[in-house]
Amino acid sequence: MYGWKGKILHIDLKGKQYWFENPSINTYEKYIGGKGLAGYYLKEHITKAWNSPAMPLLFFTGPLGDTPAPASGRMTIMSKSPLTGTIGDTSVGGKFGLNIKRSGIDGIIITGKSKNLCGLKITNHDIQFTNAEHMKGMMTSDVTSYLGCDGSTAVIGPAAENGVLFSSIIIDNHFAAARNGLGLVMAEKNLKYIKVIGTKAKTEIYDAKELKEAKEEIFRLAAASPILTGELGISNYGTAALYDLIDNRRMMPTNNFRETWYNNAKKMNAWHYNKHYTFKKTGCFGCHIQCKKTGINKQIMPEYETMSHFSALINNQNIESVVEANRACNEYGMDTISAAVTLACFKEINQVELSPDKIKELLFNIAFDQKEGKELKLGSYRYATIKGCTDSSITVKKQELPGYDPRGAYGMALAYATSTRGACHLRAYPISHEILRKPVVTDRFSFSGKARIIKLSEDTFSVVDSLTACKFLFFAASLEEYAKAYQGVTGVKTTAQDLIKTGERIYYNEKIMNSLNGFSSKDDDLPKRFFEEPGTNGDEIQINPIDRNDFLTARSNYYKIRGLTEDGLPTKSKIKELGLN
Repeated sequence: MYGWKGKILHIDLKGKQYWFENPSINTYEKYIGGKGLAGYYLKEHITKAWNSPAMPLLFFTGPLGDTPAPASGRMTIMSKSPLTGTIGDTSVGGKFGLNIKRSGIDGIIITGKSKNLCGLKITNHDIQFTNAEHMKGMMTSDVTSYLGCDGSTAVIGPAAENGVLFSSIIIDNHFAAARNGLGLVMAEKNLKYIKVIGTKAKTEIYDAKELKEAKEEIFRLAAASPILTGELGISNYGTAALYDLIDNRRMMPTNNFRETWYNNAKKMNAWHYNKHYTFKKTGCFGCHIQCKKTGINKQIMPEYETMSHFSALINNQNIESVVEANRACNEYGMDTISAAVTLACFKEINQVELSPDKIKELLFNIAFDQKEGKELKLGSYRYATIKGCTDSSITVKKQELPGYDPRGAYGMALAYATSTRGACHLRAYPISHEILRKPVVTDRFSFSGKARIIKLSEDTFSVVDSLTACKFLFFAASLEEYAKAYQGVTGVKTTAQDLIKTGERIYYNEKIMNSLNGFSSKDDDLPKRFFEEPGTNGDEIQINPIDRNDFLTARSNYYKIRGLTEDGLPTKSKIKELGLN
């Protein structure tokens, strides 16, 4: 077997037992790895409660991991989301996936609940269960430091231990497996950390020459991409490079999505962060883009969504406060997007201003279940419901919206609504078409053609997350180059269209899982604010409310193209066609 290791590690925390499974080559080819294979194993459990001991927490790598394939050092973590009740998953970088592969396994499935707070140490095929009671309440960086620098770590912080519904898992002290609240699933199992040390031989490759050719093609395309490697691109400024673009298009969520333009944005863009902190590049293992940025004193720089939401969304004009909020969320182990939108909801409902000190205080209270934090830790949807102000929660399927106002990009509006894990900019990324003009320009204020773009993007990204490659490279490369890389690694004869069909299978499997938990078209919707209130006009740009009839027509077109019923539910014919029955 090439690319894959052929083993899945099962761990039962209650019985402190483990065993190995050897999936068939057909299973690997059908679901690839990463998100696809994790979804395959999650499906039979999806109707269980998220906090059931039997609910699995899955860590899966892909066939391109631990190979020279460009930007392939990521992995998928998956379970059922405590925040949304949908499928919950996240793609994350660091060296955790690399160490899993070098341990001779493709994935880890954790079930059961430990009687006491515990840790896992995995060294190749040797599994140790450790007592972690002394780590209760410890910050993620302290746990990571305690565990040492060999191998790789997945750690939860006090937020997860204290029931924050949007808590995250921190990989290698720098990479946040955020969104959906998977840190809370890990906490519910009484699991504080996982440490993996892989020392086995590197992953075997079927055709090194073909892989090298694919690699060179991808590198060449990346080198010619301004958004990736240009002077003002992601390689030099991280995703913060998007800040000015979104501001100039008047679609930066401001004042809890009441406005779409922030008058202080020009003083808080990536250039000012670089001037203030002097960026150094870092990133995922084996990636030449190096999109992560640290300051001269090792401060971790925020991603675009964190920059936007902890500034414009809550009217915070202090750069140091944004960096501190990002640090605090990583230390506590909670998602920055949901945290910021929840603060914006709090600000609107209570009609208060949030000073840097107040932001810091509220984040602490959320993580440690104190004062206002006892309600805010539930996320903006539940907080707004408690306060009788549901319209102040800007969510889809109870998950908070990222940093692109849907009134400024209608493809993004449709992508938020149809996403299987709640409001998400990484299930599909029509911003590539609507703002970055790649691969082709589309009218951002029209739904024309957007249903097909969203469906194709969802299928593509499903494959990318299953190969465990990086989505950023797809600003330049395509599945044609990655089909060649996949074929070179595994020896499985594959075309780009084959991969798209596999991506469709993987995404439709998620639609099935959500439908089994009662999700339908009633949940594929946007907050009414976007249909009733305009954004901020100016610079000859009109940000009008979204026409609801146009939105519903686009959603209906999406259902037809996706092979769903008018209610957004899977059909028997499509299930059979994709081999999912």
